[in-house]
Amino acid sequence: MDDGRPISEIKDDLLSANVYFGCQPIVEALEAGADVIITGRVTDTGLTLAPMIHEFGWEADDFDKMAVGTIAGHIIECGAQVSGGNFTDWEKVDDFTDIGFPIIEAYPNGDFFVTKHENTGGLVSEMTVKEQLLYEIGDPSEYITPDVIADFTSVKVEEAGANRVKVTGIKGRPDTPTYKVSASYNDGFKLSSTLVYCWPDALKKAVKGAEILEKRAEALGLNFDEFNKEYIGFNGNTETPVTEEALNAEFDEIQMRVSVSGKSKNDLNRFGMEIAPLILTGPSGVTGFAGGRPKASDVVAYWPALLDKDAVSPKVTLFEIK
Repeated sequence: MDDGRPISEIKDDLLSANVYFGCQPIVEALEAGADVIITGRVTDTGLTLAPMIHEFGWEADDFDKMAVGTIAGHIIECGAQVSGGNFTDWEKVDDFTDIGFPIIEAYPNGDFFVTKHENTGGLVSEMTVKEQLLYEIGDPSEYITPDVIADFTSVKVEEAGANRVKVTGIKGRPDTPTYKVSASYNDGFKLSSTLVYCWPDALKKAVKGAEILEKRAEALGLNFDEFNKEYIGFNGNTETPVTEEALNAEFDEIQMRVSVSGKSKNDLNRFGMEIAPLILTGPSGVTGFAGGRPKASDVVAYWPALLDKDAVSPKVTLFEIK
């Protein structure tokens, strides 16, 4: 999806590939009288749009209505994130202990309200709704789903009472001819480990420890795609360089974190054998080695792709359980 490369490039290493279906198979199941619907991979928004279509009789080519259900689904897809959880102004939320989960009250004309049960904690406000609207959004005028392209810039949000927000004015455009495919594949292996160096000269000792490990790996002939060194307490996972001034600064402690990746699991595991020996064969004042020798683990990489809708069809099966 990002650069146009064909999925055949990683075909032999594929671990999974799932099409994101939209709401229509769920609508079909509801029309067939299903009480409980179990799906494969579908969009979060489709779970909300489908019952609206079923209840109100909306047509699939009424794209403004499709966008309404899609945006309603986006608002509640993360649960209590729209009713006070993970909210920037979190101190305005009275009760996180019994936080209320959101409810959409929808109407056939396309208007809907966001609210929550009475006597529950949390907060539903204009700002909690707006924050959730912006969650995981790229181009706000072009939120692409299998059902519709929703225009988030058309949304009007206004307070309609305590813990009650009205959402109106939503516009949509025709859906695209493709489905998104979420694929994963094995992209080699990774290994990480940490040691903590204490004052005095904590950063200087941590830098030396990482240098020793890198040189021992070279001496052993180990091959890596990446060898990353981080110094938590100084630069974490940033690109901040270790200057001479920093080396001479006073830190109570610095955590050295070394991470390696590559195609050879054996090379990574051999490198893991070098961590514990460094405690007694490197700079002094070191601790923090716990959990046993680090082991290489799979790197499961993500491959987003597009598939023509004509290439696949969902199948709905109704079971009766007595």
